[in-house]
Amino acid sequence: MNRVLILGAQGQLGIELQKSFRGADEVVALGREWCDLANPESIRKAVVEVSPAIVLNAAAYTAVDRAESEPELAMRVNGEAPGVLAEEARKIGALLVHYSTDYVFNGSKAGPWVEYDAVNPLNAYGRTKLAGEQKIAAAGGRYLIFRTSWVYSSHGANFLRTMLRLGKEREQLRVVNDQVGAPTTAAALAWATRAVIDREFDRGVQDADTGVYHMTCAGETSWCGFAQEIFRRAAAPEGRKWPEVVGIPDTEYPTPAKRPKNSVMSNAKLKARFGVALPQWQDALGETLAEMNAG
Repeated sequence: MNRVLILGAQGQLGIELQKSFRGADEVVALGREWCDLANPESIRKAVVEVSPAIVLNAAAYTAVDRAESEPELAMRVNGEAPGVLAEEARKIGALLVHYSTDYVFNGSKAGPWVEYDAVNPLNAYGRTKLAGEQKIAAAGGRYLIFRTSWVYSSHGANFLRTMLRLGKEREQLRVVNDQVGAPTTAAALAWATRAVIDREFDRGVQDADTGVYHMTCAGETSWCGFAQEIFRRAAAPEGRKWPEVVGIPDTEYPTPAKRPKNSVMSNAKLKARFGVALPQWQDALGETLAEMNAG
């Protein structure tokens, strides 16, 4: 496999990718101080100096609501930087693995989204992530884009950790119940990525596999259902119960960025092409809570 470059080393996914790629020939993980995606020269320098066989881009501008007021910065990081990465990867013959989002879709479809469905982002974040996909494709190199959704882990800022914190402070939580998706752990994403890469390099890396794939945990739920399952599985704080979780429409919880109603994506293409499937979202949640309890 030779050298693997991981960008976004301190992020949720970057941390998990470092775990899943242990045992690879050589792994170089860089944070923003060594590779700033807002700076094209920083990107070019990192790729040239590391000279990897694989680039795993787990770095991104992920503040969905703040992107509405910082669209230029979000576009530099999410839209323009992936194109620079793709160009530099092509020059050295490296494979680029990049992570995108369910937010490229508008949420209006009744069933799961597939890769060839029309994209139509509702918010600035989604538009910048879509631009990144398009820049990568235009660069002409070998790439895998994995669209995922509702990512969380045992560390960092995410929905799971927010719910557990608020659950210790309140007797009732009101959570949106009319947006559905697939909660996906960073760990499941990282191990699925390793499985795909191992298969690709065993086969000599097929150019035909270049493209976009959906990669989420199996199943679906609402944000309210996710919160309820978190509290069902988590051990209650000593001396008290978890709060009641009440479902509300998203109109009662307005945010700067509009979210899609349906973020459920089909993973059939990923399974058919690579034989890789992520666990049910409830099982992945249980594993994450167990990790937190063990830590």
